Amino acid sequence: MPKPVGPSIISGHQKLAGLDHLRALAIGLVLLVHYRLFEHPQWVVPAGRFGWTGVDLFFVLSGYLISSQLFLKIAKGDKISFKDFFIRRFFRIIPAYAAVVTIYFCVPYFREWEALPPLWKFLTFTQNLGLDIRSTRTFSHAWSLCIEEQFYLLLPLTLIGLIYFNAGRKGALLLAGLFVFGFAIRIYCWNRFVAPLLGPDDFLAAWYKWIYYPTWGRLDGILAGVTIAALFQFCPAVMGRIARHGNMLVLLSVLILSGGYFLYWETHTYQASVFGFPLVSIGYGVLVIAAISPTCFLYKFKSVLTEKIAAWSFAIYLVHKGIIHLTQGQSARLGIAVDGNAMLLICIANSVAGAVLLNLIIEKPFMRLRKKITQSES
Repeated sequence: MPKPVGPSIISGHQKLAGLDHLRALAIGLVLLVHYRLFEHPQWVVPAGRFGWTGVDLFFVLSGYLISSQLFLKIAKGDKISFKDFFIRRFFRIIPAYAAVVTIYFCVPYFREWEALPPLWKFLTFTQNLGLDIRSTRTFSHAWSLCIEEQFYLLLPLTLIGLIYFNAGRKGALLLAGLFVFGFAIRIYCWNRFVAPLLGPDDFLAAWYKWIYYPTWGRLDGILAGVTIAALFQFCPAVMGRIARHGNMLVLLSVLILSGGYFLYWETHTYQASVFGFPLVSIGYGVLVIAAISPTCFLYKFKSVLTEKIAAWSFAIYLVHKGIIHLTQGQSARLGIAVDGNAMLLICIANSVAGAVLLNLIIEKPFMRLRKKITQSES
């Protein structure tokens, strides 16, 4: 009988190949959908139409991994230290992010488009609120990082509050309430701010501003990840039985995501706006469960390539738009068709190379510094 998935697998001390595969998939989807914003081969348009969901996969992964670490502390009876949690997240995220923000503001040639949001929105991780793609779409992909940073702030504080008031059992109700809230707020925003607009440009800008980018409308993926972590930690027997069917879970995920794909055939409809995000998040949530199930091929299969891509995925996410812009700007000098497959491969290679450089110069040194600081305080 396969060994059930237990706390040792979600504790963060064991590296799971399945999650590396999913990180690689997520960044690949993001690259594909964002490449459509530049000159591109024609096949990229249909191939990348569902690529935006790579961000939702990142949300599910973040919700699962971060919550797992905190839930394990609760299960052991350990105190959640907000200071320790903040230090760990700070050194993992902020140095690389700050470096890229500095490049965007100090090297205008790096910008894929002209206008940037105000610096204070990047520094406070509020860029995703009120974001108008018509005027400030440069480095707009940092919107998802804003949501994650807001989550990193609120989750430990919420758990500390629940523990303090001895209301841990109310956590399930809070998760369910937030999930329902997502439906309600998207319905309200659609009816109040999006549907009344008749002009296509105004309608599209309002859809992104009120439906796609705001934190309150995009909680589904993070909530799915938190739910998975809670079930594995606090209902291990149930999840252990589910984890015995890892490959079937992959098939179920594909079926759910296929439903999301067809629901989003027309991306900006009422049905897609209200029901599409949770459907996609549930599909990727099932895929995450599969990836951490010992019976699944994703769990068993080890790949150096996906392991490396996963390690570089955050850096790739930060730099890829600027590097694609710079690379395509040299197309005439290189004598390569800007909308050809060769240019696509060069752009991807350069994006990975830029990410590796960022990883070596910024990410790894600060991770070593984080290790020294956390060890000295333990």
